[in-house]
Amino acid sequence: MFNDLSAEIRARAAAVKLAVFDVDGVLTDGRLWYAADQRELKSFHVHDGLGLKRLRSNGVEVAIITARMSHTVTERMAELGIAHVYQGQKDKLACLHQLCEALQLTLDQVCYTGDDLPDLRAMRQCGLAIGPANAHAWLLPHLHLQTRQRGGEGAAREVCDLLLAAQNKAEAELAQWL
Repeated sequence: MFNDLSAEIRARAAAVKLAVFDVDGVLTDGRLWYAADQRELKSFHVHDGLGLKRLRSNGVEVAIITARMSHTVTERMAELGIAHVYQGQKDKLACLHQLCEALQLTLDQVCYTGDDLPDLRAMRQCGLAIGPANAHAWLLPHLHLQTRQRGGEGAAREVCDLLLAAQNKAEAELAQWL
């Protein structure tokens, strides 16, 4: 599946120690749903969730950086065991700098998956910038890679699988499930 990737993309992915994901448009399809009591609802793909958990179990830290505040995101990320969840972040690059400093990582060791303009500054600084198939057109010139899947439809899982494959962990991961 990842045999058609360039040597440059493989090298960038092999160096990743932290995978950062936006929520709306990446982990969800980007649509906002509101319940009768005005609570925000979101739909997450289970494939993406398993991918995030498998990354963590294979030594890649996972973080969420999103501009919105959502109880649903808090609940889903807790369910997945993701400790690095940053909501309400208007300056995602500043948040990313603080996270890298705390984890003692460089931006070259970060894969950032985002879909729209609020992600762009952070994505341009990272070692690997990925957008889902439905990423906004203005991001495309700044991406290293665009997934085949759309946000909320398995795009994050595709990123997770790519990172595991580039780090030579995919076969061992699959063997655990056989």
